[in-house]
Amino acid sequence: MEIDYSNIKVIGFDADDTLWVNETYFREAEEKVGQLLSHYETPNKIDQELFRLEIKNLPIYGYGVKGFVLSMIELAIELSNGQVSNEIISKILQIGKDMINKPIELLDGVEDVLKSLSKDYKLIVATKGDLLDQERKLEKSGLLQYFHHIEVLSEKQESNYEKLLKHLDINPSEFLMVGNSLKSDILPLVNIGAEAIHIPFHTTWLHEEVTKNETDGVEYNTIKSLTEILKYFKPTK
Repeated sequence: MEIDYSNIKVIGFDADDTLWVNETYFREAEEKVGQLLSHYETPNKIDQELFRLEIKNLPIYGYGVKGFVLSMIELAIELSNGQVSNEIISKILQIGKDMINKPIELLDGVEDVLKSLSKDYKLIVATKGDLLDQERKLEKSGLLQYFHHIEVLSEKQESNYEKLLKHLDINPSEFLMVGNSLKSDILPLVNIGAEAIHIPFHTTWLHEEVTKNETDGVEYNTIKSLTEILKYFKPTK
């Protein structure tokens, strides 16, 4: 069944791993902390325990690098029974600072697509994470000029999107969300009557994964790269 986008007025974009690279840096940081703590546990156990702490701490710290770093420090204290050295704590803090200071690596064709779509549609960013960090990344990306509105959400659930659409003063049928996470960017939107386009990224945080049963019968398009979206939204001549 072909999806009709003719009613769309506003297009929302996830930021991390939709507009630019992000999750790759978390995987690299996990490998580094695994090496730092390797004399306390196996790499697999370290990964499992870090994920457990991240999920436990989400209601307290939210998403983003800062909460991730605090979870890594907590992990180091737990695995070492409180004996972890100041040197290792300092190295974990530096891992976090290095993540925050990473250059913004735009995904292929992002700016060209935004430039084209902004001629005919109101574009917004709808992302989650640390507000300061996301604002910094948007500023460094050079993409701010294409967006009418920036929304950093504490969560990406149906209620959060409903509040966003109310703020934008549009009906769900007039909104399209584009993102890499089925759990955060696709399913909640389809459930409230909006449209969504999925662009898979090569690595996905375990917390964002969904089962096949959750996506069965859900109508959305999947594209390999953002540039393919222009086959649904022809640029103005």
